[in-house]
Amino acid sequence: MPNRILIFGMVMAPCGWILDLTATVAPNWRTFHGVPNQPSDYVLQQGIWDICSTTTSSTRNECGKTDAPYFANQIIKIAQGMMVASLVVTLIGLAVAIPGVRCWKTTPNWTVAGLGANEIRVGYCIILGYIGGIMEQKKELSKCRSERNSFLSRNNFQ
Repeated sequence: MPNRILIFGMVMAPCGWILDLTATVAPNWRTFHGVPNQPSDYVLQQGIWDICSTTTSSTRNECGKTDAPYFANQIIKIAQGMMVASLVVTLIGLAVAIPGVRCWKTTPNWTVAGLGANEIRVGYCIILGYIGGIMEQKKELSKCRSERNSFLSRNNFQ
């Protein structure tokens, strides 16, 4: 019976890792509508690796926009590092937990499975810690608004 919950964990942990990977590469961590001097359906999306623009009436994204000050921002650098660290730590946790669960035997190796589970937990806590840190820095987030305006003016959106 104890193996069933461990197997459930071994199924859910990779699902969480895939969601983590999706969040890491998503180009729309921040989305701006109502950009000045642009059509009303224009949308600007900023991620931690890429900046894209699109319209709500189209499914076509224009990505690869450059904005050196945005990507040089300390928050973006921290986000890049923490998201990659989370992916790596979670993969290490999975690699440790899988041999510990030992589905082919009646009793798991509780020590190895527990170490792997804690490693997976640490991987997910890295993301939660980063998100919590962002919420604490409301002043920094308001600073991002002024950076958006400078991005728009530098790229002739106004």
